[in-house]
Amino acid sequence: MKLWRLTRAPYVALDGRGALLNGARYAPAGYPVVSLASEAGLAVLVALRYQPRDLVGIPGDFVLGWTEVDALPERVPDPDEDTIRAFVGDWLASRRSLLTAIRSKVLPEADVIYLNPAHPDAARVPPLTTRPFDFAECLHTPPMLARFKESQ
Repeated sequence: MKLWRLTRAPYVALDGRGALLNGARYAPAGYPVVSLASEAGLAVLVALRYQPRDLVGIPGDFVLGWTEVDALPERVPDPDEDTIRAFVGDWLASRRSLLTAIRSKVLPEADVIYLNPAHPDAARVPPLTTRPFDFAECLHTPPMLARFKESQ
């Protein structure tokens, strides 16, 4: 399966070091975990939520990357946040599978995919293939907007 990640260039390694130190939305600190997305657009939306609304001061070293993983994720039950966190904590501690899928709260039609770098199969996951990504370029005012507003 193709998995996507929008991150800053210094953090493209799929080692989960940031989550190890700080935790992730559903993962406790102390475990490496890599947050990926089932869709490129979801990766962008999730990262955008952590940027200033006016887009001022965003670092210029973001990259959009993808990797192919030959594994299917376990589905996380999601009746509530506590259930998700408990499942993810158990999943990380047990190392029972490489991937787990969490229905996105940002875009429920897509999934946040956690990759467990401590799982034995993680060594076979290819590094991200990346391209530069610029929020300002992506979110510029579309040329047709003024014309569209005039016709309203």
